[in-house]
Amino acid sequence: MRRLLVTVATALVALVVTATPALAHNVLVSSDPAKDAVLETGPSKVTLTFDSPVQGGDVNQVSVVGPDGSQWAEGEVQISSNVVTAAVRPLGPAGRYTIGYRILSADGHPVLGDVAFTLSKGGTGTPASASAATGAGAAQPAASSGGGVPVWVWILGAVVLLAIGLTLALRMGRDNA
Repeated sequence: MRRLLVTVATALVALVVTATPALAHNVLVSSDPAKDAVLETGPSKVTLTFDSPVQGGDVNQVSVVGPDGSQWAEGEVQISSNVVTAAVRPLGPAGRYTIGYRILSADGHPVLGDVAFTLSKGGTGTPASASAATGAGAAQPAASSGGGVPVWVWILGAVVLLAIGLTLALRMGRDNA
């Protein structure tokens, strides 16, 4: 009986130590312009490449917010498998621009994030109207969503399972003795 108890306990400890949460949300792998790039002229479009295909639909949003808070992206978001593209108006003032995105991940969960770049020479463009933001609404720059279940939940669940297993093993051992 002790061998069974030790085997079950060892298996559960191994499960807890090696368990990691499933993180199937899409992850941004590259962008054009690249993160923290310094450009002399503004891009005509922004391209975001993810590790998995992005689901289509009007829920995907991309915005390009200028140093003064104005919107520079315009038109519909284009999706081709794992590549998301949005048109950008000719940029205006020099400074830091932020590409904000909200896409529907392959697993059905929204993924938020942003990528910043700097325009070193001001352009002559004018910002888009507030309603011209791409998608159903402007994607505001946001911190990346890690998604998934926090690790502590998995650890707590494993500890509870271990306690139940030990309790059952001890009770079964007493009944057989």
